[in-house]
Amino acid sequence: MQSTLYIPSDSYCFSCPWQAPFKLRRPQFLTKTLGSSNSLKTSCEHEFEGVDGPISTARLPVVIRRWGRVSRYFWNGSESRLQLVRVDGGASSLCLNFDDGLNNLFALCSSAVRDFFIPQKVSGNYMDYVKWKFLHRVFSSALQVLATQSMFRAIGIGYSRSLPSAAALNWVLKDGLGRLCRCIYTASLASAFDTNLKRVRFSTSVLFSLSIGVELLTPAFPNYFLLLATIANIAKQVTVACYLATGSAVHRSFAIADNLGEVSAKAQIQMVCFDNLGLMLAAVLNILCKNNQRLLAGLPFVVYPIFSAIDLFGIYQGLKHVHLQTLTKDRLEIILNMWIQLGYVPSPAEVSKEEGISFPWSKGRELWPIRIGCLDPKGRLPKLSMLMMQSLSSEDFYFICMEACRGLTRPEQQGILLCLREGASTTDVISGLLQACYVRKKLLLNRTRWKNIVEDCDTSDTFVREWFQVVEDSKQSAQRDLNLLNEEMLRLGWTVKNILLSADEQVKYRFVDD
Repeated sequence: MQSTLYIPSDSYCFSCPWQAPFKLRRPQFLTKTLGSSNSLKTSCEHEFEGVDGPISTARLPVVIRRWGRVSRYFWNGSESRLQLVRVDGGASSLCLNFDDGLNNLFALCSSAVRDFFIPQKVSGNYMDYVKWKFLHRVFSSALQVLATQSMFRAIGIGYSRSLPSAAALNWVLKDGLGRLCRCIYTASLASAFDTNLKRVRFSTSVLFSLSIGVELLTPAFPNYFLLLATIANIAKQVTVACYLATGSAVHRSFAIADNLGEVSAKAQIQMVCFDNLGLMLAAVLNILCKNNQRLLAGLPFVVYPIFSAIDLFGIYQGLKHVHLQTLTKDRLEIILNMWIQLGYVPSPAEVSKEEGISFPWSKGRELWPIRIGCLDPKGRLPKLSMLMMQSLSSEDFYFICMEACRGLTRPEQQGILLCLREGASTTDVISGLLQACYVRKKLLLNRTRWKNIVEDCDTSDTFVREWFQVVEDSKQSAQRDLNLLNEEMLRLGWTVKNILLSADEQVKYRFVDD
């Protein structure tokens, strides 16, 4: 016989945190003798504040949220068992008015959609990234559909004069050349996928948008179909290579519980759904223009600049919400500058905001920029470089000297060079870059004088002694801060076990003691 469970009406309509109308003091276990059987039966009775004597039903302070449903445990004292009852206004709820039903249905659907698209444990910036990804994928997919239609129109598919064999041959040629260029691009730019992820990803997105524009031109120049289609496909293959190479690093930045597989799987679901919405958008545009062939032919050229701008804007904004925890030279330099100037280690979100997309023309704007790499023998101060190398010992894993560097948009200026030795550890790289930042700080205190010294190629004994004193003081400052700096970076989630360097930054010297 099914027991009747009485629950007060206010037990289902509540807000977090859940509060019971009474407080559970302590369960008292009582033993009772049952008639002639002499058997013992144990029952659990509770005493509550504001309630006289034991009661048969009690709300327990444990709530379960699963599959969009909120349920709570209740103790059924009459049957001595636990019951799990929905308390979110579902089928078992007593709040059955129409408005609550709509709200509950909407909440249930929203929760189901979120569980379908969004991983369980991700960082707080993931939702902002997905919003911009939605904008990017929808309009990019719509442009691809329009571009494909233009290419079909260019090779004559659907017309009696079309030659299917020639069209197939052209398609194979353009795909083959595109894949070959994809391999060459991936091999030549392998390290940049780690050190300049955002810049490479955004630049290839611009390239992809331009490739769609080239495909849209094929109906206007059908005689150059193979050339235009090949150029466009090469650009697309390069973009695909970059997307695949950088995808795991982007997903890892959101996976806070080592659930990289789940985040990657949800990303695939998002991409398919968003692309289908873009396909539907392109289909709607074609249906609206189907009765006007001239308008239909000019539709791609009208929507291309608008959709491309929205697409690139979505990509740019989405990359702003990708907070990478891996260390590169640029990110580490931002961290060290804030440590020296403000006395704290910035979080990955702060560094991401400061770093931006990191375009090449934006580098080198600061005074005395720091570079990691090998020494140029044709520098302005060869004597100073020689003295620095002569002072090296077997215990040194790097050295610092001055150099004259030239930027893309700036004339020659003074800079600081950090040369790493083979076998230098991550700690050595951090220590060397921290010391270089301290050297820059000292040089900026009297930058006019140091600038004149470098420009005049002054290598007098006074200058050399002063330079070596600056290097020694900065080394002591770096050694003093190193341990605390590493602890703070670890606490904020930075990956300090390795530093990603570009191909030029990986060039190191070998110490020869002869």
